[in-house]
Amino acid sequence: MIYSSDLRQRVLAASDGPLTNQQVADLFQVSTGTVERWRRQRRETGQLRAGKSTGRPRAIPSEQEELLRVQVAQMADATLADHCTQWAATTGREVSTATMCRALQRLAWTVKKSN
Repeated sequence: MIYSSDLRQRVLAASDGPLTNQQVADLFQVSTGTVERWRRQRRETGQLRAGKSTGRPRAIPSEQEELLRVQVAQMADATLADHCTQWAATTGREVSTATMCRALQRLAWTVKKSN
């Protein structure tokens, strides 16, 4: 979870007073580990900035979304599995149907059933 810099400053200001880390954590509804980590970060770096997310990069990066948009336009009636197969043939990278579904949701692609 990413906390605001304002909260970080308030937590550290409270921890600089007579309160224990546990009391500060309870007061601001954060863990004691968070209080300790922010104190250590301030001591070692002098800053309170949030770190970068450690999440994995997308299997279908935003730079390739236009390529996916073209593929979906050409294969409008294809299933997710069909799109995964075509994606692998086009890019050489296999993706799961769940990954393809999330990518299509980012494109705001809607599917209308054909009769």
